Amino acid sequence: MDTEDRRSAGFKDRTRVEAARSRLLEAIEPHDRSEPVPLGDADGRTVAAPITSPRPVPHYPRAAMDGYAVRAADTFGSSDRSPVAVRQLDDDADSVAPGTARRVHTGSELPEGADAVVMVEDTETVGGDVEVYGAVAEGANVAPVGEDVAEDQRLYDPGHRLRPSDLGLLKSVGATEVEVYDRPQVSVIPTGEELVQDDPDPGEVIETNGGTVSQLVERWGGAATYRDVVTDDPTALRDAIERDLDHDVVVTTGGSSVGERDYLPEVLTELGEILVHGVALKPGHPVALAVVEGTPVLALPGYPVACIVNAVQFLRPALKRVGNMPCPPFPTRTATLDRKVSSEPGTRTFVRVQLRSPDGDGGEDEETGDDDTAVAVPTRASGAGVLSSVALADGWVVVPEGREGYDAGATVAVEDWEWSA
Repeated sequence: MDTEDRRSAGFKDRTRVEAARSRLLEAIEPHDRSEPVPLGDADGRTVAAPITSPRPVPHYPRAAMDGYAVRAADTFGSSDRSPVAVRQLDDDADSVAPGTARRVHTGSELPEGADAVVMVEDTETVGGDVEVYGAVAEGANVAPVGEDVAEDQRLYDPGHRLRPSDLGLLKSVGATEVEVYDRPQVSVIPTGEELVQDDPDPGEVIETNGGTVSQLVERWGGAATYRDVVTDDPTALRDAIERDLDHDVVVTTGGSSVGERDYLPEVLTELGEILVHGVALKPGHPVALAVVEGTPVLALPGYPVACIVNAVQFLRPALKRVGNMPCPPFPTRTATLDRKVSSEPGTRTFVRVQLRSPDGDGGEDEETGDDDTAVAVPTRASGAGVLSSVALADGWVVVPEGREGYDAGATVAVEDWEWSA
């Protein structure tokens, strides 16, 4: 379709979100680059090679309670009314012989010969003896070697996103570094002759899309290269895209629709293949998803909210796929819709909402602490250029293609799209 035909046709046929996402992901080949990083720098990174434990945890039998290390057989028959007395050893004694006990603390190494620990509250010291007021079985209150982690135990497989608790476990088994996938390299190119970085004159607009998308890339585990603004000129746009094809993903903002200055669709057609142009979502249907010389190129709309919606729906999963990272669903919070919201049939609509407690205050209900009682107050269901409608919201309600909206009082799921994973 030439330029004039495309502009006159507009977006009469729009691809559904799931189909558009599938086409994009099918065209992406995950990279295989990895690097070893110190544990202290590995939070949020993705495991690139299987990890097994080089040693057990604990690596020695240890006391699980404060008390006395004993031979379990010496305590048999003891009770509250008829305690058994054993001789107390010095605290530095290396072994426990029959009829003796040594004081231990939680985490202490169990002395040789001992096979159980009597809790201190079940004992009483009398002279040089310890009276035991309850029998213990062999192994009682003792953490055996490998109780936490066995030697050579498989801990993590490739694709696992490391969390602080994972790093603590790895340190406990003696690891000092971990092999992780390289962060996907993402070029972010804002476009538009009207864009400036500060002090706008009439007719000029502060550039926010490129900065916002770059921050989202970093939050989602990528490394963003935030480029200077490229004006609405086909040659300049072509040069900017070709310059960055060594990146894993190229993202442009603005110039993706069918207006007189929207050159990106033609440029992408000349350079490679457009997979999708026009998606059935609101706000933000004029998005273009393409591949140029094996590199995915996402042309996001210029309106700020539309840009964010499309970045969440397409850039995040593309980034996760190319970087071998898991792409978990966003957490949701149940709420009651404050008023009716409408949606165009066949279009997935993202309604930005603020959350209020039933008494009108923001956030969680102070009396019950029950998040599910929250009220969702729509800020906007339309207005792709109203950045405050998303920046001041607590999330959005997704109206699926098969609905025409939700009535006031409906129970809805509020998606926390700014969750960092």
